[in-house]
Amino acid sequence: HTKYQPGGAYAEGPYANADTYAYAFTDKPGQRVPKAGAVVEAGVGRAGAEWSIFEAEAKGPNASAAAQANVLGASAMARAEVGSASASAGPVKVTAGLGVDTGVRAGADGVEVKFLGTGIKVGETGVGVSVLGSEVSCAIM
Repeated sequence: HTKYQPGGAYAEGPYANADTYAYAFTDKPGQRVPKAGAVVEAGVGRAGAEWSIFEAEAKGPNASAAAQANVLGASAMARAEVGSASASAGPVKVTAGLGVDTGVRAGADGVEVKFLGTGIKVGETGVGVSVLGSEVSCAIM
């Protein structure tokens, strides 16, 4: 999806977050379909900027793990990277980095399969190809 957004920037030093969630038939976007999951993440630092349809982000060493299940599908993914830089303009996004994402996501909206940072994703949000943590994706669908 191409989103138009006002300009903004952020920078964050070391961070760590953990969350669990469970929703069922709540009248809020993203919470109408029953789902449950958990996510944890930690990293050394990240920074980014956005304006209109353009975005850029840089990350230092980081790791995360997430699992989710709902009536339309399920996913489990572990991510770890030395660092990355990404940029997007409208529906096209390019990420350059060194990472070892491993996991699978399958559902009514598409599939994603990665092993040690290499894999593919195809679905409603577009298509993408990853090699050792670097990725090219396009959301035109």
